[in-house]
Amino acid sequence: MAFTGRAALLAALGSVPVGIWDPSWTGVLAVNAPLAVACACDFALAAPVRSLRLTRSGDTSTRLGDSADVVLTVANPSRRRLRARLRDAWPPSSWRPGTEPAASRHRLTIPPGERRRLTTRLWPTRRGDHRSDRVTIRSYGPLGLFARQGTHVVPWTVRVLPPFTSRKHLPSRLSRLRELDGRTSVLTRGEGTEFDSLREYVPGDDTRSIDWRATARHSTVAVRTWRPERDRHILLVLDTGRTSAGRVGEAPRLDASLDAALLLAALASRAGDRVDLLAYDRRVRALVQGRTANDVLPSLVNAMATLEPELLETDARGLTAAALRSAPRRSLVVLLTSLDAAPIEEGLLPVLGRLTRRHTVVLASVADPLVARMAGTRGDVDALYEAAAAAQDQEERRRTADQLRRHGVTVVDATPDELAPALADTYLELKAAGRL
Repeated sequence: MAFTGRAALLAALGSVPVGIWDPSWTGVLAVNAPLAVACACDFALAAPVRSLRLTRSGDTSTRLGDSADVVLTVANPSRRRLRARLRDAWPPSSWRPGTEPAASRHRLTIPPGERRRLTTRLWPTRRGDHRSDRVTIRSYGPLGLFARQGTHVVPWTVRVLPPFTSRKHLPSRLSRLRELDGRTSVLTRGEGTEFDSLREYVPGDDTRSIDWRATARHSTVAVRTWRPERDRHILLVLDTGRTSAGRVGEAPRLDASLDAALLLAALASRAGDRVDLLAYDRRVRALVQGRTANDVLPSLVNAMATLEPELLETDARGLTAAALRSAPRRSLVVLLTSLDAAPIEEGLLPVLGRLTRRHTVVLASVADPLVARMAGTRGDVDALYEAAAAAQDQEERRRTADQLRRHGVTVVDATPDELAPALADTYLELKAAGRL
């Protein structure tokens, strides 16, 4: 502990009772002169704090839920041995609840002219950029009676990326994609398919797929086979307005939308399609375009890391215009937003036709599983009221979804755990139907 001032000195000497201040305190010092000299020497022998040199290294990024190790190197250029306590301060969201005091504090001893490395392990609880605050060092003398204290600013940033928990669904969807690519005559001609090969006709094949010229050159009837067209364009549109801030369970709706978008992007890039990202509320919050298949997922994860819901109403007209600029030719536009009646009916529906005339549109929304549980409760009067409110909410969502479907929009409404695989399945169904 650092001591400063006359009262602290007298308390350290232990010669003055608490609450009593003797004007003749100099006499006390005379009696305890050896101890006073010891204290002065202890203070003088404490290594200076300002001359210390501090540098950082270590992790610059991690996924939400994983740890990050940041290494702090402390060099002691002075001629005195450093005996110190150190606090490496970071924002509160950089630690698991209740672990910050122990995780951020270190003891160290550094001989003159040497250096030591200290590792601070962060466990972030929020996405985004976590920046170090300051390093506070308290340097003690050999007896530990007095201490020098100072702070150093040593900048470092750890970017916390989305956890991408839905990646566990990717192998099964890739297997279905391979099956889809291997299908032949089951796929009919139509928009979004391309010619693959010829094979012999079997009963049940679509007669429209018969290649009469090839049949004339062979002794058997030949049919064309088709496969899903590659290099299609997919635009992921994230609504970052106020409705994305609503919490479902432990996280806002936006986090579930990010997870679903990442799974779809990983699947589509493996299918040979091009994937872009647009995050919008009243202005563009993130835009990722023109990335290669190998680079698209890291680029999306990095762009999503700093996205946060904005507490303002999304400008549907501006969102539509931004989407049309980002997708000038026919594309699959996946709009991750809310199914709340008011924002859809007053904002999106009046301008939806501009999107559906040019693009295939899918709207994905996060449903609250608590509403479904409330709808099934019948225990008492309060539970009946909750069930009635939940049933009304479910009916409004169904009515809103039906309105969107009448405008040609494919609607995916699922809970946070089910949204990502449901959206991936919808993509595969559209691809199999030749609508991409």
